[in-house]
Amino acid sequence: MICDICGESSVRQRYISRSYGQGEALLVIEGVPMMSCSHCGESYLTPQTLHEIERIKRQRDGIAVKRPVAVAAFA
Repeated sequence: MICDICGESSVRQRYISRSYGQGEALLVIEGVPMMSCSHCGESYLTPQTLHEIERIKRQRDGIAVKRPVAVAAFA
């Protein structure tokens, strides 16, 4: 794939987890595809991925599964 930043063909797709909000409003989205370029070092989300993230955030009550999660503070 071609990098949207530097134009080189050294982009790989990897999957990450992203969190939005905090406390009771926290939403974690797993398996988000992120583009990562080994040439320039940039990582970015495609417009299609950003649109899907916004859809998930809008419909979170109908599609999100509640799970307990451990939280630690950096000290």
